[in-house]
Amino acid sequence: MKLLLLQPQLKAFDDGFNLSVFSRILDRFAAQLTQSDIVLLPEHARFGSERSEYEEFTSDLARRYGCTIVGGSYHESRGEVKVNAGSVVRADGAVAARFEKLRPYAEERNHVQSGSLLGECTVGGRNILILVCADFWFSDLFFRATVLPDLVLVPALSVTRKPTPAYSRELWKHLAISRAYEFGVYVGISDWGFPSKLPRLITSGVGGFADPTGLDPGTFFSPIGGDAQLFDIDFIPLDNFRHDRRERGFFWKE
Repeated sequence: MKLLLLQPQLKAFDDGFNLSVFSRILDRFAAQLTQSDIVLLPEHARFGSERSEYEEFTSDLARRYGCTIVGGSYHESRGEVKVNAGSVVRADGAVAARFEKLRPYAEERNHVQSGSLLGECTVGGRNILILVCADFWFSDLFFRATVLPDLVLVPALSVTRKPTPAYSRELWKHLAISRAYEFGVYVGISDWGFPSKLPRLITSGVGGFADPTGLDPGTFFSPIGGDAQLFDIDFIPLDNFRHDRRERGFFWKE
């Protein structure tokens, strides 16, 4: 399996611009993507609020590039309220799963209500857990999963009140490593690049891939290079890592 993580500079409330950015990135990697691969879009990949439009956009990308698209998220209108939600779409354009942000962050709570649907699906026989941005910071949500995930995907829109992105980047890096090691999972994060266009706060560009299986501490977390990076995922080292930890009585109860 290959995992394409994105971290482009995007614009708030400009779906046309953002779609053109996603398309340009995916065009560069199209020849390397297959049905067994995953593309993770960032949180708030779209600003429209209709599910039909969001899923048409996500399905079009999945069919065009022949892979599974985890479509980031959008603020879905549900009567008088909105929920930060998203979909997983397979290469044939079919929706495989949906997910929601369970714990909206800071001012976001003025715009959406808490969701209730934890994102779980399988791709290539491997269990995937999707946690939208701030949800990744709550370890109890991992224990709501019905099965042990092999890969945790985090569509993010990082923001910071600090003058530079360095503070947030370090926190996210260490969090991703600790989650990967504690739960015995790979972690992939896609984010808005720094400095994207937001009305007030700045984005931090915290995307990357956490791998707990190596022996070199410098490889525990690989930040995204540029606006996107393709990671080859081999689950055999992860299975061996889990086996070793079980043998030593140092693994969470499944």
